[in-house]
Amino acid sequence: MSRDGRYESAFQGEDLDAVNAELHRSFPEHTPSAEYFCTTAEGTPVRVFFSQVPASSGVIAGGCEFRSLAELEASPESLSPTLAAILAGIDPYLIEIPYLHLGENDFIYKFRTEKSRNRGIYQLDDAARTLYQSKLCAAIKALARTHERTAAAPVALDFGAVQYLLPSHFGFCLGVKNAIERAYETLAENPTRRVFMLSELIHNPFVNEDLLRRGLRYLQTDKGKPHLASGGVARGEPGEVTLWDTLTSEDIVIIPAFGATDDDKRRLVRKGVPVYQYDATCMLVEKVWKAARALGQEGYTVVIHGKHEHEETKATFSNARRHAHAVIVRNLEETRRLGELITSRDPAERAKFYSEFAGKHTPGFDVDRDFARIAIVNQTTLLMNETLEIIDHLREVFSALYGDTEATARVGGGGKRDTLCYATQVNQDALSRALAEPLDAAFVIGGKNSSNTYQLYRLCEQRLGKRAFFIQSEANIQSRDAVEHYVFPAKGPVGGHGHDMVEIHPLPVGESGRPFRVLLTGGASCPDGIIQQVITRINSLFPATSLRSVDAVLADVESAAASR
Repeated sequence: MSRDGRYESAFQGEDLDAVNAELHRSFPEHTPSAEYFCTTAEGTPVRVFFSQVPASSGVIAGGCEFRSLAELEASPESLSPTLAAILAGIDPYLIEIPYLHLGENDFIYKFRTEKSRNRGIYQLDDAARTLYQSKLCAAIKALARTHERTAAAPVALDFGAVQYLLPSHFGFCLGVKNAIERAYETLAENPTRRVFMLSELIHNPFVNEDLLRRGLRYLQTDKGKPHLASGGVARGEPGEVTLWDTLTSEDIVIIPAFGATDDDKRRLVRKGVPVYQYDATCMLVEKVWKAARALGQEGYTVVIHGKHEHEETKATFSNARRHAHAVIVRNLEETRRLGELITSRDPAERAKFYSEFAGKHTPGFDVDRDFARIAIVNQTTLLMNETLEIIDHLREVFSALYGDTEATARVGGGGKRDTLCYATQVNQDALSRALAEPLDAAFVIGGKNSSNTYQLYRLCEQRLGKRAFFIQSEANIQSRDAVEHYVFPAKGPVGGHGHDMVEIHPLPVGESGRPFRVLLTGGASCPDGIIQQVITRINSLFPATSLRSVDAVLADVESAAASR
């Protein structure tokens, strides 16, 4: 408090060294103060520096108090002129505050090593064990996954009348494991506090439902629509109270593996909610952000290969726009249209960019200025080959405009694979190896709104057509004649209702006299337990007398692993 009873900055003065010394006396541990912006208070210039100190609450040494920005802004009459001026100019820099201690090459949440994994969370109770545990899947990974980043030959499970083929890599990636462990640990460590997830932890309803059962709540849907404090989703009607409205600095909000937009992070910072401590952004997603930032700083416009409605792409776009102009392309078809607009000499035709890519480009985008130099990054869950096709097409566009030599300088990035997620790619590579085998059917298992699961399904569909199925769990396999197959939103009607589209397909008929051969794989958000349950369900469609036991098949795999 200042002498007149108004709040003021705890550390201020005309002598920077003296201010820093006072900061150090109050907080011996702090990041070096760094200047972020300048403002003016009552005609006097004010330089504003940021420094991060350990979390605390209440009154601390020197009479300092922690107050959230929301608290201070709610009572403008209680602010000194200097503090009011600082708060008026701080918004563009709020996103920096939680990460002041991180260097340029640091990541928010590094992958845990195998030794540091918290496997206990997958065995909390019978429900967790059923969802997450599978002796068969564990044995397959021990046998086939000789290297985390390299696909190997698929593994066959011989049950007699039915044989399964599983790729060397399937199911949870490291980023998903990190996020899941962070969520369960946070709930266990904070039994008296409200714990929220910004949106769905991962695109798997069974994992999300298990976390809800344990007390986690979601602030908003995967499309960013706020949840109401009373339940349900906000409709924007007067008087609605959302969970966002009820947040205080005592609450915890976990940021999922997809990351979060700058706007969402600013809202959390304003409310005094700790951000960095509970940020579970996958480091491979953050790698894309770092690439976009570096390319933007080099003067490139960033072209993002992604789905503009997906949480990850929204977060990448939000990060990129701080450093560059950006535009999102969904697929090669949209990229070809973008190329036509870039190469057109007709101003009216080029102006169509603003309507055709509405909501997919940064504010102030100038089609004549901002397509002089471009660089491509991608949503980590998409098909690598499609990203490479997009890069190649845009290079061809620029070669036609400027010639090969100049096009190389105008289409940026150190290499085609700079921002491709190795976990996504190795799952796709492993699946492609399995698809080369003789097959009667394929089941791709994952959340019906899971982009990476859909990409795996696309590979299967290209090879097997109607004999490929996209399912969430064993419950979708109703009988030999009725398998519920999800139609991903990308293939649904205009308006994005594909989440709810289900087609009923029969199980294919295999060749007489030989086992029915089924490929199984799970997306990066599919727990091993569900894969095991799908095997059990498919087995139930065959006479029990024609099947070998799970224990016998497990013994085969474990024996192969031991003799490798």
